[in-house]
Amino acid sequence: CSGWLGSLYALENNPRSIQRHLSSAKGFFKFLKKNSLIDSSPFDLITAPQSPTYLPEVLSPEDVSQLLNFKPADSLEIRDLAIVELIYSSGLRVSELANINLKDFEEDFTFLRVLGKGSKTRLVPIGTFAKNAVKNWLKEKSKHALSSEALFVNLQNKRLSVRSVQLRLKKMATKQGLPPIHPHMLRHSFATHMLESSGDLRSVQELLGHSSLSTTQI
Repeated sequence: CSGWLGSLYALENNPRSIQRHLSSAKGFFKFLKKNSLIDSSPFDLITAPQSPTYLPEVLSPEDVSQLLNFKPADSLEIRDLAIVELIYSSGLRVSELANINLKDFEEDFTFLRVLGKGSKTRLVPIGTFAKNAVKNWLKEKSKHALSSEALFVNLQNKRLSVRSVQLRLKKMATKQGLPPIHPHMLRHSFATHMLESSGDLRSVQELLGHSSLSTTQI
């Protein structure tokens, strides 16, 4: 079996792929052993290679400033600016952002109640710039008679999808002279910049809605 694993490495399979191959082989020999077709498995003492840990991409404070130094040219760009400000201000997942309803805001848009993974709810603060950007979008929304309970909608009054948010953010980044940016980069940047300024990992964990502190550490 060591020769077989060696051939997988020689073919330049990545560690995750080798892990899957090894798991299948172990499962097969475990079946043979359970049915008394063999006495022992040649894979009993073989361990899978460790997958490398990839750190999330983050923007520098300068990149964030460049992105947010955005002059909206129309209603949709006013909405897009509110989207970016809100993700960065409160560290939201893109799915959380897409699911925001107007009733989720509290205390004159100072706090937002977010429904996260595992149907867990958390209360996050909203920064002044994000608050103002959201209010500007709501003014535009009323001008177009968009009455949906969803915060972010298109001009057909339909809730904005996760995919649409991703595409609009890429377009905004390109317009600002930056490489394509995905929403999770803004969330990671929020966490990184907050941790750098406060050093309070537990608070960042709560704001991100992580159940595990190790996830926040990464």
